[in-house]
Amino acid sequence: RRFEGTDLFEQIFQEILIQCMNNNVISTDEIFVDATHVKAAANRKKSKKILVAKKNARFYDDKLREEIDADRKAHGKKPLKDKYNRDDDDMNSGGGSAFPDVPMKEQKQSTVDPESGWFHKGEHKEVFAYAIEAACDRNGWILGYTVHPGNEHDSRTFPTLYEKLKIFNPHKLIADAGYKTPAIAKLLIDDGITPVMPYTRPMTNRGFFGKKEYVYDEYYDTYICPGDQMLKYSTTNREGYREYKSNPNICKDCPYLEQCTKSKSHQKVVTRHIWQEYIEICEDIRHTNGMKELYGRRKETIERCFGTAKEQHGMRYTQQTGSEKMRMKVGMTFACMNMKKLAKLLWTRVQGADVLSAFDERFLNLKMLYV
Repeated sequence: RRFEGTDLFEQIFQEILIQCMNNNVISTDEIFVDATHVKAAANRKKSKKILVAKKNARFYDDKLREEIDADRKAHGKKPLKDKYNRDDDDMNSGGGSAFPDVPMKEQKQSTVDPESGWFHKGEHKEVFAYAIEAACDRNGWILGYTVHPGNEHDSRTFPTLYEKLKIFNPHKLIADAGYKTPAIAKLLIDDGITPVMPYTRPMTNRGFFGKKEYVYDEYYDTYICPGDQMLKYSTTNREGYREYKSNPNICKDCPYLEQCTKSKSHQKVVTRHIWQEYIEICEDIRHTNGMKELYGRRKETIERCFGTAKEQHGMRYTQQTGSEKMRMKVGMTFACMNMKKLAKLLWTRVQGADVLSAFDERFLNLKMLYV
């Protein structure tokens, strides 16, 4: 409690990390990034509903907006307005006002630890938790960490951690599918970092054509459907996706209609992000020799770090409340893990030096005896 409101624990972590680097045990050419969840010290039944903005600002929103307007202008479209349109599905009309409020959504908040987030993944029990995002090198040395509410997605929290990692000038950054977004791919590639990310299965309904069945023609900026018909550019929406639409008069008599769309108007819409070429570069990297094996090392590096922290250092749960105390706990845990590795390695080096010294002395004695 004496050190609340300070960054002392971050300083301790950084000091241990500097000692590791001074002993030449860290290699920052390849950095592995992932996130894990730690259950908060909050009763899941003690909560309340709050209203939050449905569209939170993202780190790339300003840049995306500029490129959306430029893309719309290149296609002869007007720039998007700043206010929400009345036709938006997620708009709060505010009683028909000409300037509607920002759309809101209900969110569950803990009354015990309001800074935690409601977390539910797969078959896991729904609990209040914190998301710990961390990075390590190929040998498992932890290079940085951040703490966020458990309901924030990895792709949104990544920039905070990335700011701490840029000083290492990595050549490759290895991350799971949660980070495979056009914005993160663009961020890394523009900074000269090779993103190594896995294959992501297309989210297509069973019985329908996958997106790969629609071939993009870059020269004419159109898509070609399996029926050899063109889907022409229609608009660029607020999320940065270009919309390509088919001719419903042709589609209604198409033999592939049932495998193409369920639209009542018989019109197929295919979307393409304006930064899609960065995702395609990630796919090319994924097929490069050695990248599959490099991605497979995640289980030996960052995932092993999380497993060690949870099994041996009590990070599966936390007894602290508040994000500040959580950062203290995580900082000390990761500092201790690095310290243990460093102490063990230095001790091994000392023992090895003693063995070599004893061997040299014994060899010298044998040489003198022989002479």
